Amino acid sequence: MPKFLIQSTYTAEGTKGLLEEGASGRRAVVDQVVTGLGGRVEAMYYAFGADDLVLIVDFPDTVSMAAVSLTVKASGAIQSRATPLLTVEEIDEATRRQVAFRAPGA
Repeated sequence: MPKFLIQSTYTAEGTKGLLEEGASGRRAVVDQVVTGLGGRVEAMYYAFGADDLVLIVDFPDTVSMAAVSLTVKASGAIQSRATPLLTVEEIDEATRRQVAFRAPGA
C-alpha cells in the first residue's frame, strides 16, 4: 500500500474544534476516515511550530489519498500537504531502471 507523510496546520476554526473535541476525539475521526477507505494510520503526532499535526498513513491507492486531501482541505479547518513515502527497496528498484533523459543544453 502506498504510504504518505501528512503535515497539517489547523486554521483558527480548526483549532477551536480541537479545543472542543480534544486530541482523542480528532484521532477517532482520523482513524474512521482512513480505515473507511481501506487504509491504516501508522502514526499520529501533534506538534507545535510550522505543523500542528503529523501523520503517517497507508492507503490502498493514491486516489484514496487525494480524496481525503480534497475533502479535508475543503472543510477550511486545516491546511495540509501529503508526501509519498518510498521504501529503501523501492528506491533501489528505481535506481536500476533506465531513463532516457538529456539535460537542457547538454
